[in-house]
Amino acid sequence: MADFSSGVTHSDIAKMTPAEKYGLCEKLRKALIEGVSHTGGHLASNLGTVELTVELLDVFDPSEDKIVWDVGHQSYVYKMLTGRADRFPTLRKKGGISGFPYPPESDCDSFIGGHSGTSISAAYGLFKAMRFEGKTGRVVAVIGDGSLGNGEAYEGLNNVGADGETGLIVILNDNGMSISRNVGRMASYLTKIRNRKSYFDFKSGLARFLNHLPLIGKPVLRFLTKIKFAFKYTIYRNSTMFEDLGFTYLGPVNGHSVEELKEILTRAEKIEGPVIVHIKTVKGKGYDKAESDPSLYHGVGSFSVENGADGKQSKCFTSAFSEALLDIAEKDDKICAVTAAMESGTGLSKFHERFPERFFDVGIAEEHAVTFSAGLAHGGMKPVLCLYSTFLQRSLDQLIHDCAILKENVTLAVDRAGLVGGDGVTHQGVFDTVFLKAVPGVKVWSPASLSEVAPALKAAASENGLTVVRYAKGGAPDRDRSDYKPLGLSRILERGGKTLLVTYGRETAEVEKAADALLEKGVVCDILKYDVIIPLVRETEELSRYDRVFFFEEAKREGGVGESFIAAYPEVKNFKHIGVEGFPTHGEVAELLADAGLDAASIVKTVTENEA
Repeated sequence: MADFSSGVTHSDIAKMTPAEKYGLCEKLRKALIEGVSHTGGHLASNLGTVELTVELLDVFDPSEDKIVWDVGHQSYVYKMLTGRADRFPTLRKKGGISGFPYPPESDCDSFIGGHSGTSISAAYGLFKAMRFEGKTGRVVAVIGDGSLGNGEAYEGLNNVGADGETGLIVILNDNGMSISRNVGRMASYLTKIRNRKSYFDFKSGLARFLNHLPLIGKPVLRFLTKIKFAFKYTIYRNSTMFEDLGFTYLGPVNGHSVEELKEILTRAEKIEGPVIVHIKTVKGKGYDKAESDPSLYHGVGSFSVENGADGKQSKCFTSAFSEALLDIAEKDDKICAVTAAMESGTGLSKFHERFPERFFDVGIAEEHAVTFSAGLAHGGMKPVLCLYSTFLQRSLDQLIHDCAILKENVTLAVDRAGLVGGDGVTHQGVFDTVFLKAVPGVKVWSPASLSEVAPALKAAASENGLTVVRYAKGGAPDRDRSDYKPLGLSRILERGGKTLLVTYGRETAEVEKAADALLEKGVVCDILKYDVIIPLVRETEELSRYDRVFFFEEAKREGGVGESFIAAYPEVKNFKHIGVEGFPTHGEVAELLADAGLDAASIVKTVTENEA
């Protein structure tokens, strides 16, 4: 049996016996658990796709076929088997491999995959491009882990089914989060019969015979087809939606049986037209702690393999928000919480437990979540919609059209705003300030520390129209800011300096550290800290007295809040704006801040190198 540590080719796996494949799967699971215990990452979802990945690389050849992973947190084993096992210890680390499919990293990564619901659309585009070039390879989209609840997935299914070409296969990895269980012995029996080679040979042979039978052949075929669909709809309901869309439906089969997977994938590649393959897997398979609590092990930090992850949430912006939301909900029965399959990630578990009738998890459907919240608000409720910054990007149209135009009272709690670290390029929350600036009437608070979250949320929820509270992943020092002079929407620390440092949010901590370090060097800096960043309001006439003004923001520089600042204070001279450029990669937050020139040391260097 080939050693996967140096990569396992399609031909290597094709030569393996089932026993050898199971042995390979056991080694892969052990390496996966051990590796993620050190690096952190998405564990449970990857443990559920081990056998599937092995069989994908048995039946399909990445040198000719394309495999597209939906929400690529299912693709760690695929990375191991396509030549990156030796780099697996660098997963999510700066300079290491990404936690998601990333084509610049490997030709085997057919498409980028950090957000859900994209695989079918991307696979269809790749498929059409291949056919235009005369290539005959297959394209496989692997979707699941809740992603089928995303609207884009259905748009893709509808388009692919209408096309009807052969060579595109969609694998639905059903781990209990996207499609309900089949029940009854008849469903199991039909699955077994429908996946037999003899069944498909008979079916296609009968169709050819009746099509060529004069006069009565085609009417008989149409009649038998109607009978088949009616029978299937009665007995095997969850296949009809896919087949009505134009797909041949196969499954469900045991996604942890290499024999069953080999049979059904081999069958799928020979069927004319697009195919849906439905497999059943167990999220967290092979690690009892992950199997018993797959939500906890969906995304984890480093942990002890023997003892497991403790599941305790340290004090952070998310926990501060959770407590603040409970507090305002206790006092106002119109407050409700909405999220998109991120109950625990956005800190809403306690709210769900305390106010189940006011909690709504709409699944991985951010666009729907925004419009649903607008509907709640229009009906008199006060929804607080909790999303990660990177996923809010998908909902700009709904924010403008459904919330902002009629000034619906929707509050957005934007978590993971700023640099997020290991999840990398697809998850950095650095764009929300840019597109929220473009929405008329929106008001955005950016708390700098845990103690500022509750006042910001209370203020946002009490105002009319679309309001936002954005905060970073993790925490920030909760230092005493009593020396700051309040201006209303901002605060200023006046030390008598001729240099002004301007900032907001978590970046305030780095700016304050830098100002203290500069003071020790004899460079006196005042600090202007914004609490409300959108709209940025001119509140003082005193800024012309500064020889130098620096604006630091942990968000995109181009189009960012700093541009609003200089527009509000055109008289400011010697202005320098430092923010995030391009697409930040994965790494520790401290490393990414340094790369962007936003850590305290970089700020000191910028100020000392840019004299008036």
